Amino acid sequence: MAELRTETMTVNMGPQHPSTHGVLRLVLELDGEVIRSLRPTIGYLHTGIEKTAEQKKWQQVVPLVERMDYLGAQSNSLAYALSVEKLLGLEMPQRVRDIRVLIAELQRIASHLIWLGTHALEIGAVSMLFYAIRERELIMNINELVAGFRFFPSYFRIGGLREDLPRGFHEAVNAFLDRFPAKIDEFEGLLSKNDIFMRRTQGVGVVSADAALAWGLVGPIARASGVDYDVRKYFPYSGYETYDFEVPTEREGDVYARYRVRMRELRESVTICRQAITRIPSTGAWACDDPRVVPPPKDKVYTEMEALIQHFLIYSQGFTVPAGDAYVPVEGPRGEHGVYVVSDGTNRPWRIKMRAPSLLAIQALPTLVDAGLIADVVAVIGSTDVVMGDCDR
Repeated sequence: MAELRTETMTVNMGPQHPSTHGVLRLVLELDGEVIRSLRPTIGYLHTGIEKTAEQKKWQQVVPLVERMDYLGAQSNSLAYALSVEKLLGLEMPQRVRDIRVLIAELQRIASHLIWLGTHALEIGAVSMLFYAIRERELIMNINELVAGFRFFPSYFRIGGLREDLPRGFHEAVNAFLDRFPAKIDEFEGLLSKNDIFMRRTQGVGVVSADAALAWGLVGPIARASGVDYDVRKYFPYSGYETYDFEVPTEREGDVYARYRVRMRELRESVTICRQAITRIPSTGAWACDDPRVVPPPKDKVYTEMEALIQHFLIYSQGFTVPAGDAYVPVEGPRGEHGVYVVSDGTNRPWRIKMRAPSLLAIQALPTLVDAGLIADVVAVIGSTDVVMGDCDR
């Protein structure tokens, strides 16, 4: 009788694959449908943003950092602006801080909606993507109202904001906040007790709290394993210590727990947005009062020679930042997103380095999917909510 042989098979998943959330290549060793090993291969989207930033003036870096985690663009620019402002010793007016909080939380909601729609789509709930995109479009409309751009508004600037809030801003935000909680109920009604969704997510991709900390996992992934770390609570910025909100956590550490955490985060972001919009007066300061970094008002540029000269210098030469280094983290949609900046005292950064949560999530993938099924890879990647622009940057 012929001897029975079994062999493993090595296959590529990606880099052009609809369920890897970008150009991520996974080299899988399979025993039938069971995963024996997984090796992530990254770098296909490498844009060299950190190196390119060294050739730009300080204010010109803002559009670059927004294109890393392109679903959390304004969280990126907020972290960068806070880091440079720390070196400059700038204090923002309270109105600017509240506007930044509001915009950042709306950005978190928009990012989570893309995660929800694509994650559910990949598991089989096709209609969820359309429902999630429908709500996200309303936030994109607010971005367009504020800055004229939907995806990369570049509204946060070193020293404050690009310009004041437009007419109709408060009404548009309040209309969205009044509408959205019922939509979250609708989403949870479709998924939370759905038998297929639960079978595909419960007990899949489990990571313990200790393992999450050992891998450097943050954000919803760590909080789904019981780690309550949230930058907004542990290292408050922009006045988050004055806001009343909770940090959602779960204990199971599986794909379903990560889903539950993010759905609760949507509700908490609505709570923060409601507090912020009530604090923001319709008019007031939209930048700090520091002529080194903030151009003079246009009416003065047209009528005063000193203002015209200052305007010309800022836009042609930029501004210098005192020599030194600073690191400021923010709580982005995927967890702690930190920006480390080094200045040599010139009008350009000497070095910029980002702490990208997506990179750390990708490095933990082999542990998350070990001994699981090939179908579980799709569910696990979706639950980590990786953005390859954030990883390869």
